[in-house]
Amino acid sequence: MRALFIVLALVSIAALPAAAQQNASTRSSRSTSSRAAAAPSAPVNLNTATQAQLESLPGIGPKAAQRILEYRQKNGQFKKIEDLMNVKGVGEKSFLKLKPYLTVTEKTEHSGAPQR
Repeated sequence: MRALFIVLALVSIAALPAAAQQNASTRSSRSTSSRAAAAPSAPVNLNTATQAQLESLPGIGPKAAQRILEYRQKNGQFKKIEDLMNVKGVGEKSFLKLKPYLTVTEKTEHSGAPQR
């Protein structure tokens, strides 16, 4: 009888890491799907986007958003969305994931009144 309890205890201990791994996997897939659902509904304009708007893009965190803002401040407006690949940390793979969520329109500096 004592041997049976020892065997059952060993089996239950051996099963704990597998159960923990499965729970971690489930949590991970839930966070990934909620992140994917958080993608912006309208395209983000790289020339006018705020830090928060950039962070709403899939795969763009606070540091990447800050680098995008710094690039824009240093180099001026993005001429085309592909210019985003000039920002450190944004390669072709990242860009291709972001492409559906990006736009570039000219940011005007004047109030809208015609210039003479």
